[in-house]
Amino acid sequence: MEIKVIVFIYLLAYTFIVSQSLSYIISLHNVQKNLTALSYVEFRKLTDKNFRAKFKFVFYATLIIGPIVIWATVKDGVGLLAVTTIISYVAFWIDAIIMLKGNMPINNLINTWSKENYPDNWVSYRDKWLYVFRLRQIANITGFVALLAGIVFA
Repeated sequence: MEIKVIVFIYLLAYTFIVSQSLSYIISLHNVQKNLTALSYVEFRKLTDKNFRAKFKFVFYATLIIGPIVIWATVKDGVGLLAVTTIISYVAFWIDAIIMLKGNMPINNLINTWSKENYPDNWVSYRDKWLYVFRLRQIANITGFVALLAGIVFA
């Protein structure tokens, strides 16, 4: 029973992680591609401020619960759930590294811009941010699908 609760909490935390990627697939990618410079700067700054305030809780929950779930699923032998949990946690770390090395530096730069003072090539920053985020999407959606498959088919 304890393992089911721990796996459930991990799945719930991971769902919040992957929800950002899914919302970009559904609409936010296209929304950002169609914003004017001023709207884009405001959108990115507000989005980043909200994510920094709220996303850290699910990020740290996933970071902490992941190894616990791996330990709980591996302790009785390496089965499908253990393998998919490991895959999901590796994918989570790939996503986190890409976020820290790719998206966050761009966010930090955009956060210094103002409505009156932003670079003429702001579109290249937007496109780079979206490209880096696409890599994150691949990682965290892969991890989520692996975890979900392990839970359903194990």
